[in-house]
Amino acid sequence: MLKEKLKKYKLILASGSPRRQQFFKDLDLDFEIRLKEIEEVFPPELKAEEITNYLAQLKASAFEGELQNNEILITSDTIVWHNNCPLGKPKDHHDAFEILKSLSNATHEVITSVCFKTNLSTNLIYETTKVTFNALTDEAILYYLENYKPYDKAGAYGIQEWIGFIGVSKIEGSYANVMGMPTDKVYEYLNNL
Repeated sequence: MLKEKLKKYKLILASGSPRRQQFFKDLDLDFEIRLKEIEEVFPPELKAEEITNYLAQLKASAFEGELQNNEILITSDTIVWHNNCPLGKPKDHHDAFEILKSLSNATHEVITSVCFKTNLSTNLIYETTKVTFNALTDEAILYYLENYKPYDKAGAYGIQEWIGFIGVSKIEGSYANVMGMPTDKVYEYLNNL
């Protein structure tokens, strides 16, 4: 289906995230991985999707002048937005504990932006999903951190892991988005090329 439509293009996923790479495999897309180290710093006045839009574009701009005419570069960024504040990847164990403690018994938003860059254009899409956690005990948080080590994940958790099974009471929006990629929107965008 989509693979056939895209055969004249070469998709490049600029993400080291195993979850994002798996999504592209699960969508039956042929793609290549190209990575560049980017310092993920954004202007402090940005809020919510302005942050992820900025960072997804920043990651794409690192490839300026390097793309072939038939290549589509795809970059993305995910944050957890909670109490009017962005929560990225935790710095360490203590930070991860404090993040999960703050998410306990509360609702937060997971925002992912995806940037599609070619030689001719740059386009952005984003998705927001609301996630509500039950009250998490300190023991549950410590068990999760010890056994799953979610230090590479925005908001210090993976919804597809143990903490998601025992802690998430409600989700409004895309489940895949909480894992780091609004796959339905990505598929729709590529399908409309």
